[in-house]
Amino acid sequence: MVFKIDYRGGDVLRWSLADDGAEYAVDDAYAPTIYVSAHGDGDLDTARRTLREHPAVERVRVVEERVSFRHDPEPVLQVDVADLDAVTTVARTVRDWGSPGEYRCYNVDLSREFRYCLEEGLTPTPDRDLDTLDVAVPETELASETVTELSVGDRTVSGGGGAVLEALAGRLDRADPDVLVVNTADLVPELARQAERFDVDLQFGRLPGWERLAGESTYESYGRVGHSPARYDVPGRVVVDRSNTFMWNQTNLDGCLDLVERSGKPLQELSWSSIGTILTAIQVREARRRGVLVPWRSWRHEQFKTMRQLRDADRGGVTFAPDVGLHEDVHELDFSSLYPNVIVTRNVSPETTRCSCHADRGDVPELGYGICDERGYLPDVLEPLVADRDAIKTELQDTEDPDRRAELEGRSNAIKWILVSCFGYQGFSNAKFGRIECHEAINAFAREILLETKSMLEDAGWRVVHGIVDSVWVTPMDGAEQTSLDALTDRISERVDVRLEREARYDWVAFVPLRDSEAGALTKYFGKVADEAADEVEYRYRGVECRQRSTPPFVADAQRALVAALDAHREPEPVCAELRSWLDRLRRGAVDPADLVVTRRVSKPREEYDQATRSVAALDRAADLGLTRAPGQDVSFVVVDDDKRSRDRVRLAVEEPTTYDADFYRERLLRAAASVLSPLGWRRDRIERFLADHEEQSLQSFA
Repeated sequence: MVFKIDYRGGDVLRWSLADDGAEYAVDDAYAPTIYVSAHGDGDLDTARRTLREHPAVERVRVVEERVSFRHDPEPVLQVDVADLDAVTTVARTVRDWGSPGEYRCYNVDLSREFRYCLEEGLTPTPDRDLDTLDVAVPETELASETVTELSVGDRTVSGGGGAVLEALAGRLDRADPDVLVVNTADLVPELARQAERFDVDLQFGRLPGWERLAGESTYESYGRVGHSPARYDVPGRVVVDRSNTFMWNQTNLDGCLDLVERSGKPLQELSWSSIGTILTAIQVREARRRGVLVPWRSWRHEQFKTMRQLRDADRGGVTFAPDVGLHEDVHELDFSSLYPNVIVTRNVSPETTRCSCHADRGDVPELGYGICDERGYLPDVLEPLVADRDAIKTELQDTEDPDRRAELEGRSNAIKWILVSCFGYQGFSNAKFGRIECHEAINAFAREILLETKSMLEDAGWRVVHGIVDSVWVTPMDGAEQTSLDALTDRISERVDVRLEREARYDWVAFVPLRDSEAGALTKYFGKVADEAADEVEYRYRGVECRQRSTPPFVADAQRALVAALDAHREPEPVCAELRSWLDRLRRGAVDPADLVVTRRVSKPREEYDQATRSVAALDRAADLGLTRAPGQDVSFVVVDDDKRSRDRVRLAVEEPTTYDADFYRERLLRAAASVLSPLGWRRDRIERFLADHEEQSLQSFA
């Protein structure tokens, strides 16, 4: 069973795991393959003759393949090229022939390990447990000329000269790990360079050398700037960069390996892939199983719509305005994987939605789109994921073994993230098999389901206090007899053909208003979970400060304490009394500055900032220390004097500051307190008046 694919020179190294390490076989005959189709005035014979003369093309032949899911097999060119670099070169040559779209290329932009496994029919699932080793170097150390401290596994190693590098080399040799988990992949080239300088035999891979696969880059997604670090590869081992891996951080090794098997992406590529990239790989495998080629550029046009259809289609999911305030005896009901189940049960797929054979049937509510009776490829992709996650969740309820539970939770979380993305990816312009009408149809079905659910709940004596897309919060309706929620969820599930589950019961839930309005914030609430059997009280927080990544730990802890005080007293005054104790700690300087670290994401290069913000001050300090911060990366700091506008306004977390600006953090505490008390009608000004009155009374009492 193949474990990892390495490219060295013109050869492919296929690594497989052995009982005592790993071994490789050399494939020196591999040639990547792309496909070419001709349309309009394009001529396949002319293209074949021309490609045979191309210096980067090794072989051209005519084969029968499907260029899309709605096409029968037709003649296309199978083009074997000299190496990976030649793939894009040849494809660009073909793309420039004739008019736009006259010649189209397929199977072009596949990642290199995934491409090899796909073309060779391999599933890169390891056939034994993987040995992992964590290696971390502090950021300030990595920026210095000589690393004097690093951690290997559960040990911290320090020393001068090449001592730490010798210790690392010895541990790598003894452990012979399959996976290197690093805090930043930049340590591979940097430590390799330092080892060469100190004449230390440090080898990160199972063969000598390392390779940079991609440089760092900045990107924008859904209005947010992100940063992708440089990626490095070593022979025979997987390098997992914790600073550049979503799936590893959100799941665990078991979850990642589950997706390796489903997607065909080897572990290293999967670790740095986005959710959409992994979903695309799963879709690509299903497409190739059906004999469908993978388009290089998506050229699927949007079909004509009437003005009414345009208006009705341009909508998202349903949200019910939350009833601001504190509500008791609240039940949260969630549809299990609503959008994926809509796709599966309604047969929504790019090739089935608005098909020509059912154009006038009007299957999609509000929009009138027809859905083909022929089974779509997208439901076939998602149905196993939905079924497997349901089975995993069922087993989790009965499992007491902690190791098995960790494995199941990792797999469940991994599948969850793929299911979360499958809907939005249909509306993504660069999705290989996406289609906007698919996206619109899924939303329309989901809106109908939630509206019907609300109606059935209210008819059964339950008041909906909030609802958003696939979740509703209900409480008993005054003066009405309630149908059992267990019976009601079963009835609704059968009616809409998607399972409605009881997610949680709360003793109380508080829905928070918008900061500058009386209307409720859709995603800001907190509450106490009702569970008499639980050993500890459980509170849930959504959208409030303690769930925001930029909130300092001290402020987050304070807000959780305020919620506990609200739970104990259900009145604003005792909550403000609790707030005073946290404000007093700030004022007395009794807070560890490490608990006041603010983390912000850099949105643009330093020179493009016009205002002297705290983040700019932090960037200036980082530059002084030789620490680079590209757009999309985080910068962490403590505010020490907010009245200043220079770099002295803050201290970086790595500088281990010893002071802080109490007034700045007081403002953050008051904002967190307002989120807790605003559902009870106490806004920021009312809290300030209470605190001022108390301080005045305290002074009079002291006098």
